[in-house]
Amino acid sequence: MSKLANWLNSLAISHTPTFAECVGYLGDTFPLLHQFSDTEQDNIWHAEGNVAIHTDMVLSQLYNILSTDAKHITGVNRQILILAALLHDIAKPITTKRKLMSGIERVVAPKHEEIGASYLALKLPELPLEHQAIRGIIGLVGFHQMNKRLVIKNMGYSHYLHLALNLDLALLYWLELADMQGRTCSDQSLQIDLLDQFKMFAQEYQLWGEDDVVEAILKPIQIKASRAEQVYLNGYALRQLATEQINMVEQGVAKNYQGGQDYSHLYVMCGVSGSGKSTWIEQNLNGFEVISLDTIRETLNGKRSCQKHRGQVLQLAKSRLKTALAKKQNVVWDATNIRKDFRQIICDLGLSYGALITLVAFQVKESTLRRDNKSRRHVVGDDIITSQLAKLEWPSFTEGHRMLIIGEKGKELFRQGTFE
Repeated sequence: MSKLANWLNSLAISHTPTFAECVGYLGDTFPLLHQFSDTEQDNIWHAEGNVAIHTDMVLSQLYNILSTDAKHITGVNRQILILAALLHDIAKPITTKRKLMSGIERVVAPKHEEIGASYLALKLPELPLEHQAIRGIIGLVGFHQMNKRLVIKNMGYSHYLHLALNLDLALLYWLELADMQGRTCSDQSLQIDLLDQFKMFAQEYQLWGEDDVVEAILKPIQIKASRAEQVYLNGYALRQLATEQINMVEQGVAKNYQGGQDYSHLYVMCGVSGSGKSTWIEQNLNGFEVISLDTIRETLNGKRSCQKHRGQVLQLAKSRLKTALAKKQNVVWDATNIRKDFRQIICDLGLSYGALITLVAFQVKESTLRRDNKSRRHVVGDDIITSQLAKLEWPSFTEGHRMLIIGEKGKELFRQGTFE
């Protein structure tokens, strides 16, 4: 076992490394860690200083929590918490800027949570970690300020459920408790009170400490004799519950009765060029209508890489998608779909036709993408891969009804939702 693997495993047991030690082991994998000491923070929200100082304080506070109130957290969850604490502000070096607020210049880092999660999505697999740990870290980093927002905005059950479908609410609470204790600010006690309210609501909604949140929620509606109808009902009812379209899962039975009688599957690919999307489709979606933007570009422009007539390409692809969905044909949208707004357009179309939507996200190491690109039939420029990595917006579960995460060589790493 490598030195790095031994060190990562020690986090699951009892090790309490400083920020400097963490950078020593992980700085090559996450170069932005080296910029923490040069990244300023707002002197009101973070009077302690730069991001490196803050992160070291967060780690220290987390170790104290893990030895007292959260000493029950061990193994992979301990490892997830420590690495999430180290990486929760990983995107601040590239998002921090100054902004006038009420006539006062403040330091802000807009969208650093989701940008940080996307940055980590294809870098964490470079480490010898279980996929459970990778998934847990991405979830905590991507939503680490959401728990306080839910309380401040007086959000209800559906918003807590949406969060619980993407991460462990208890781990989020402990991470943010360390985050708040690991800073110097005048409203620290108020912020911690918001966290305690979040915990109270999560427990009240029975979304705290559940081994399988989805199974518990869907149990009352496991009533269909047809497996295909049950798959549809589970997918639609859960998403509707998490998006405030229904108030209780039982309402999904009547609401989705007609749709479940005859529906199509819509698979939406999400992955950087060279992730293996088209190969996976060939091996797993036999009989599906494949709508490939690359193929349409090749037909209209003479080659796949030519970006002329982009509007015409997209309109033709959407027209074919609508036709397939209207005929209740199973269909797959084969494109990079690295941006959330692009995926939403396709998912909204699927919803309008009552299709069951499965998001397929490809989580392939950056080093593998660059290496394998050189031997692809359709090679893309290394600069294109760099650009796509920078634009990648890692998907969340509730963008569709089901989700698959696919790793190298088409290996299934994780599935969420009900499958046939």
